[in-house]
Amino acid sequence: MAFTELKNYPFTDEQIQERIAAYTASDLKFFDYPKAYRFILNVIDLTTLEGSDNKAKVQQLCEKALNFRDEARQIPTTAAVCVYPPFAAQAKSILKDTDVHVACVAGAFPAGQSPIEIKIAEVAYAVSQGADEIDMVISRGKFLEGDYQTVYNEIAAIKAACGQAHLKVILETGELKTADNIYKASQIAIAAGADFIKTSTGKIAVNATPESFLVMLDAIKAHYEATGKMVGMKPAGGISDAQTAIDFLKILENVLGEKWLTNRYFRIGASRLADKILAEC
Repeated sequence: MAFTELKNYPFTDEQIQERIAAYTASDLKFFDYPKAYRFILNVIDLTTLEGSDNKAKVQQLCEKALNFRDEARQIPTTAAVCVYPPFAAQAKSILKDTDVHVACVAGAFPAGQSPIEIKIAEVAYAVSQGADEIDMVISRGKFLEGDYQTVYNEIAAIKAACGQAHLKVILETGELKTADNIYKASQIAIAAGADFIKTSTGKIAVNATPESFLVMLDAIKAHYEATGKMVGMKPAGGISDAQTAIDFLKILENVLGEKWLTNRYFRIGASRLADKILAEC
C-alpha cells in the first residue's frame, strides 16, 4: 500500500468523548439485556496468558468454556480459548468437534521484539499444533519511528504463515497513545490482511478503552464503506464487568451495526468477564 495515503483520524478528542457519551447513554438497539448478556458470553475469547500456565490450567480453561453451555437456558459457550502456543495441541484435542475455537498468541507476544523469521516460525508452529486463530502484535517501535512499511510487511508475512487460521492483529493502543496513531495503525493492519484488529495485549497499564475501541471501529467502517469487506474487532484487557461489556456493545451497535453482531466479527478478550456475564444470564 502507499503509506502516503493513510488517512488522518477525522474526529477531535472532544468529539470522541461526545460520541462515547451519547452511545453509552442510549438503549441497546438489537438486544434486550438477557440476550445481550448471552451474546457477550458467546463472543468472549476465554484467556490465560501467564508464565505459570500449565496443562492442568489449560484443561480447566477448556472445560470451563464448554461447561457454560446450557441449552435449556439458551446459554452458549465462549467463542474461543486463547493460550500460548505450547498448549495449542492440548486445547485442540479437548475442544475437537465443538464450536469453541483455539486461539494462540504468537509472533513474539507481547513485546513483538523478535526478528520476523522467529515470529513466523512461532506462528507456523501454533497453526501446526491446531490453532484456529492467531493473535499477533505489531512492532510498535517500528510504527512509532514511522517505519510503516516494516509493520505492513510483518503483518502480511504472518498472515501468509497463518494459512487457514484467522489473524487478529493487536495494535497495543496504550503505547500508540493518539487517536491518529491508532487510526493509521488500523489502516495498515487491515491493508496487510488482518481478519480482526485488536486493541491490546492485556500486559501493559492501559488496555482496551472506549476511546481506542471507537477509533478502531471507525477505521473498520471506513474500510467497509470503501471496499465492502468486513473486518472483525476485538477489544481486550480491562473489560472485567458486565456494565463495561454492555458499554462496548452499545458503541459497536452504533458505529458498525447489526452485521457485526456475531462472533465471526466481534470478540472480547477476557479472563475474568465470563463468570460475571454468566451471573447476569
